[in-house]
Amino acid sequence: MKRFLLFLFALALLCTGVTAQTAAYRTDRNIAYRDAAGDGYIDSLCRLDIYYPTDAKGFPTVVWFHGGGLTGGRRDIPQALCDKGFAVVGVDYRLAPRVKVTDCVEDAAAAAAWVVRNIASYGGDPELIFIAGHSAGGYLTSMIGLDKRWMAPYGIDPDTAFAALIPYSGQVVTHFARRREMGIPDTQVVVDDMAPLNYVRSDCRPVLILSGDREQEMLGRYEENAYFWRMMRVAGHPDVQIREFEGFNHGNMPQAGHYVAVRYIRDYVKNRER
Repeated sequence: MKRFLLFLFALALLCTGVTAQTAAYRTDRNIAYRDAAGDGYIDSLCRLDIYYPTDAKGFPTVVWFHGGGLTGGRRDIPQALCDKGFAVVGVDYRLAPRVKVTDCVEDAAAAAAWVVRNIASYGGDPELIFIAGHSAGGYLTSMIGLDKRWMAPYGIDPDTAFAALIPYSGQVVTHFARRREMGIPDTQVVVDDMAPLNYVRSDCRPVLILSGDREQEMLGRYEENAYFWRMMRVAGHPDVQIREFEGFNHGNMPQAGHYVAVRYIRDYVKNRER
């Protein structure tokens, strides 16, 4: 009940005086974020859409990675993140088993690098880029935000380029799709160099971890995220939070998560301006 009341409180805050927006918005679609070099699959999948306010400057941006187990799903711009005073970038990426999980992460890094380099031309603040995503997208969020090797080819340090990481119900152990590549069953937990848990450290950007109800999440997803939160705290991270949404399962938890993410982004911006 306490967790549910906390969610209702956050929702009430969001709905009192902060939902009204007068800005006009535009969506630019199907933008290539990496050189295809003659590869038709890269050309078709490595694309993004950007939704942004047209009469504002210096706004935050959310880079949004869709879910789907790294094997399915398509880019989207969640409606609950629209008309909130910031840009949202919906990203497609290549999918397993046609490519390896490492290729999925490489695409996520390339898309984030594109946003870092180009968001100012749309009016956004390049110092207010929030990396987020649901499920597989949460995994990609944590991988490129914690393991610096993925952004390094672009000369980008995630500890300075990103404002915060907001993984929604992402895996922090080695991803299912990666374990399948290695012939390891879903129920055998692995923490290797492709697991966010392998990169627990005190000096990464702030992290807001969002999870569905521990009794309704898939395969211990809440518990692994709770362990991730705890180990980040043990490592001395000064700003890592976890939120569990009672009554929400793995599939529908973004309905609750988006409200908390919007509040988190707005509070971050307000605190930065003080």
